[in-house]
Amino acid sequence: MAVPSDALTQVAPQTGDEQPPVDETRIVSRWGIVLQRFRRRKLAMFGLVVLVLLFVLAFLGPYVGQWSYTDHDFNAFLQGPSVDHWFGTTQTGGDVYALTLRGMQKSLIIGLLVAMFSTGMAALVGSFAGYMGGWVDRALMWFVDLLLVLPAFLIIAILSPTFRGKTWLVFVILLAAFLWMVTARIVRGMTISLREREYVMAARYMGVPAHRIIFRHIIPNISSLLIVDATINVSAAVISETGLSYFGFGVQPPDVSLGTLIADGTQSATTYPWLFGFAAGLLVAIVLAVNLVGDGLRDALDPKLKR
Repeated sequence: MAVPSDALTQVAPQTGDEQPPVDETRIVSRWGIVLQRFRRRKLAMFGLVVLVLLFVLAFLGPYVGQWSYTDHDFNAFLQGPSVDHWFGTTQTGGDVYALTLRGMQKSLIIGLLVAMFSTGMAALVGSFAGYMGGWVDRALMWFVDLLLVLPAFLIIAILSPTFRGKTWLVFVILLAAFLWMVTARIVRGMTISLREREYVMAARYMGVPAHRIIFRHIIPNISSLLIVDATINVSAAVISETGLSYFGFGVQPPDVSLGTLIADGTQSATTYPWLFGFAAGLLVAIVLAVNLVGDGLRDALDPKLKR
C-alpha cells in the first residue's frame, strides 16, 4: 500500500528540532573538579609554588654554585655570606650553600620515600583487614596495635647504630615502619563501609577474587584520603628525619641532611648564625609548604565542603 508523500513529510523528523550533540570535551572529570577547587585556595597554591621552588633550588641549585658539598676552602674559615660563598663557610672551610642544598635534597627524598611506603602500607593493611574480616582482621589489627604502643623514636635510635655505614635506605624503612598504623585503622573503617556497596557486592557475586576487588574498587574509592595522608606524611617524615639526625641517629657523615646541619650549627647559632639559620629556615619552609598543600588537597577532595 502506497503512503502519501505528505504523510512522509509529517513523519520525517524536523532538522531544526534536533538536539545538538553532547560536547564530551566539556564534561569535567572528578579530578578536574578537584583541581579547580584546589586552584581557588590561595594558601594552597602559594604552598605548591613554594614547594616547587624548593625542589628546583635543591636539585638545580648546586649546579649554579661553584663549590661542592665535599669541597673545602682553606682560605675561608667561618666566613660570613659573601660573593664567593653565598651562605658563608663552616669552621673547616665547607661551603654552607652547597651543604644546605645537599641536606635539603636528602631530607626531601627521605620524606617522599617514607610517605610513599607508609601510605602504601596503610592502604594494603587497612583495606585487606576491613574487607576480609574474621581472623585476618583480628591478626592485622593486633599487629597494628602492637606497633602503636611501641616507642618508635627509641626503637629507631637503638637500631640505627646497627646499620651505620650502610645505605640510608635502611633509615627510610625504619621511619616508614612507624608512620602507617593510624591511617591503616582509618582505611579499615572506610573499607568496612565500602564492602557493602552494590558494585562491590556485584563483583563478589560474579566471582571476582578478593584482591582484585580491593585494588579495583576499594582502594580507588579511598584515594582522596590516601593522597592527603601521603602529603601530610612528607612533612612528618622530614621532621622525624631531622630530629633523629640532630641526635646522631639519622643520616651519617660524610653525607648530610638538614638535621645534621642544624645540629652542627646549634652551638654557634648566635655567634655564626649562617651555620644554623639557612638550614633551619629551609626546614620550616618545607614543612609549612607541604602542610599548606595538604590542607588544600583535603578541602578540595572533601565533597561536603562549602565555599
